[in-house]
Amino acid sequence: MPAPVPRQRAIPAAEGGQAPAAAQQEGSAQVSSAAGTAAAARQATAPSGHSAADRTAGTAPDRAETSAHTHLTLLLIEDDPGGSPIVPDLLDPSGRPVRVRTARNLTEAERLLTDDVHCILLDLALPAPGRTGDDELAVLKRVLEIAPRHAVLALTGADDTERGAEAVRVGAQDYLVRDELDGRLLSRAIRYAVERKRSDSAERRLAEGRVRAQENRRLERGLLPTPLLDGSPLRFAARYRPGRSRALLGGDFYDVVRTPDGTVHAMIGDVCGHGPDEAALGVELRIAWRALTLAGLCGDQLLGTLQQVLEHERPDDEIFATLCTVDIAPDGRRAGLCLAGHPSPLLARPGMPARLLPDDNNGPALGLLPGARWPRMQMELGAEWSLMLYTDGLIEGRVGDTGERLGQEGMVDMIRRQLSEGLSGEQLLRTAVNEVRDLNGGELTDDVAVLLLDRGA
Repeated sequence: MPAPVPRQRAIPAAEGGQAPAAAQQEGSAQVSSAAGTAAAARQATAPSGHSAADRTAGTAPDRAETSAHTHLTLLLIEDDPGGSPIVPDLLDPSGRPVRVRTARNLTEAERLLTDDVHCILLDLALPAPGRTGDDELAVLKRVLEIAPRHAVLALTGADDTERGAEAVRVGAQDYLVRDELDGRLLSRAIRYAVERKRSDSAERRLAEGRVRAQENRRLERGLLPTPLLDGSPLRFAARYRPGRSRALLGGDFYDVVRTPDGTVHAMIGDVCGHGPDEAALGVELRIAWRALTLAGLCGDQLLGTLQQVLEHERPDDEIFATLCTVDIAPDGRRAGLCLAGHPSPLLARPGMPARLLPDDNNGPALGLLPGARWPRMQMELGAEWSLMLYTDGLIEGRVGDTGERLGQEGMVDMIRRQLSEGLSGEQLLRTAVNEVRDLNGGELTDDVAVLLLDRGA
């Protein structure tokens, strides 16, 4: 299912341009706590919302480009009812008159501050409403508050240039001296202020984007599983490649834990789609699985509870997830397998070709059928073996220009060959994923997760 595309917010005139380019009651209690932890993944991977300042200023299409087809609009805020005599003579770069709106106080300014205003020219001598104390820049600070994304020029007298310089430090793009002002200078100052505001806004958005990306990466790394295998003789390896560009988490998820009785439980799953919502849901299902497994649930009871979690947490009723769970006996020779619409694992043993485990009792994917059941299949592993669990991203890539998918048979042949070449563990998984990508002729569009458990003789 295609991932939802976030709607882009519009950008006001002064901010035009673009920035450069992770026992049942006891288990349920643990699930509630764990789901709250995973909910942060939605906030970390989803687009940020509007700030209070954004809502105050409003949004508008990009009109900062002062091209021949765009009128430059100036909002003059001063207390002289006649306005400044030089303002009506302003011309934009194309020789067209600059449109000027005049406000005699901040109340009028807020009314006239519509989306097509490019720059504000503020008389610093204007009294601020309700002003208290000795803050000479109170009116400027109020303008910056109501118009945080518009260019602002401060207008001061010849004997008050220090206040003009302080205005720039507070947030204005520049200051002008009234007695030295002419139409040409003011036109140039307005264009400079608009461009500087645009550049500052783009730089700020880029910096904020970098910080947000770093926070997302830290959160996603924290949500990736840490296998709990202390005391187990089994060796573990995993490979993960999300389908989303520059992401660390996708809709695929996996985990491995060892319970106090010595049983090793492994799981791999796939939420349909590969956007941020699917990644967050995958994290919730993984944490829920770990909590329920450590609480003693397994098999049909475990999968039924996971389906309840999925139905409660999914953003859309059409979202489902496939799952494969394996529980390996303490002696390492036997295992139970449950499949919920998921591809069957691959088993490799010395002297025997690698093969897929039976999937005759494959139950439905989680979230499709209320009251579904998932039979547990018992199987013999032997004394020495390798068990590979994977998601369908590994088998659904294309093979060259034929348009055909690799499929399970092609994957089995590839793993058999790589095993015969002596590959094992992380090297085997890395080689397998890279070869699948090469066969596809480029990066895979779907998430890929592969998990490998090995037991020596």
